Amino acid sequence: MGKTGEALTIDGARLWKTLMRLAEIGATPKGGVCRLALTDLDRQGRDFFVNEAKAAGCAVRVDAIGNIFARRAGRNDSLPPVMTGSHIDTQPTGGKFDGNYGVFAGIEVIRTLNDHGIVTEAPLEVVVWTNEEGSRFVPVMMGSGAYIGEFALEGLLAQTDRDGVSVGEALDAIGYAGAAPLGEGKPRAYFEAHIEQGPVLEAHDTTIGVVTGALGQRWYDVTVTGMEAHAGPTPMALRKDALLSAAELVGIVNQIALDHAPHGRGTVGCLTVHPDSRNVIPGRVAMTVDLRAADDAQLSAMHDALQSRVEALAARHGVAIDVRQVVYFPPQPFDASLVEAVRAGATRLGFSEMDVISGAGHDAVYLARVAPTAMIFVPCKDGISHNEIEDAKPEHLEAGCNVLLHAMLDVAKPISQ
Repeated sequence: MGKTGEALTIDGARLWKTLMRLAEIGATPKGGVCRLALTDLDRQGRDFFVNEAKAAGCAVRVDAIGNIFARRAGRNDSLPPVMTGSHIDTQPTGGKFDGNYGVFAGIEVIRTLNDHGIVTEAPLEVVVWTNEEGSRFVPVMMGSGAYIGEFALEGLLAQTDRDGVSVGEALDAIGYAGAAPLGEGKPRAYFEAHIEQGPVLEAHDTTIGVVTGALGQRWYDVTVTGMEAHAGPTPMALRKDALLSAAELVGIVNQIALDHAPHGRGTVGCLTVHPDSRNVIPGRVAMTVDLRAADDAQLSAMHDALQSRVEALAARHGVAIDVRQVVYFPPQPFDASLVEAVRAGATRLGFSEMDVISGAGHDAVYLARVAPTAMIFVPCKDGISHNEIEDAKPEHLEAGCNVLLHAMLDVAKPISQ
């Protein structure tokens, strides 16, 4: 994918080869990757990154939560770095590109600058954030959250997985309990390249998603409590069926999202029925609710609608419904100047582009709280991610990396060539 005039471009074949080599670490029979955070497979992936970064001439440091920073010096190395990166931990049934692409697109940017003898005024850094997925340890986006001070280190190190292994123990076991202090050297700018993880770009036959921000999120744990009773002798009108109320609540969540189109999202992802017996009217249902919106006023309106409609539902069916909010991420707009740098890079290189908003959480959402931030999306096949069949076209990955290259250069300022 290419140049416009003499525009600088990366080596797409080299980027693809690197991604395929990483994908061998934790490869699954269905063509995906299982590389859970802070396992030995994660150690192997981290070692691979460190070796590639050092081969590209970078200095590497690791902080106390295991975030890895690869630094390419600038002419004025006292300036804050221009940073890019993502994560290399995966879901249990993950794909080759989620997170991994953003990390090694950064390495490819550095290789390209090396190839052409380009020195930048500001230093560049590529970062691997710890435990972005949250599949083994909570919270999600642990490393970037710790970096910006959202989480206290001591509490994170004490978090345990299902087997009782703590984050601190796991970091020690894989050799990535680093000495660098958390939050050291906040960036001048942060860019993150990523597959879209949705179907919009592919549906519009567009190569580059210029990400203007990320949806806010509110997650809830909901418990509906009715009364268990025998399915035969209990008349319909006298039942307090918790599952009936829960089923209606699923429809309510869906309608709330539809009422806040186009960016409203509403999902019930988990349902646990008690006592889970064929001939017993369910007495209790535990369920999750996930609401998302593009601005905080809209997200608050969705929250208020959920609360009011739950109260009416409980009264109508004679059940108790407890709604407990467990996660809140405010909507996060990205920096207008960096968003424009992404758009300008796509235009300069002749790629189709469109504004999109991220429906998923990314490390960039946390970085945007402490530094100017932007994201670059490229299409993924059928919009599928968090799945072993996740796929992306080499030419799209190359295009996104080229846009990343030019956006970073716009900020870091090339001074020799």
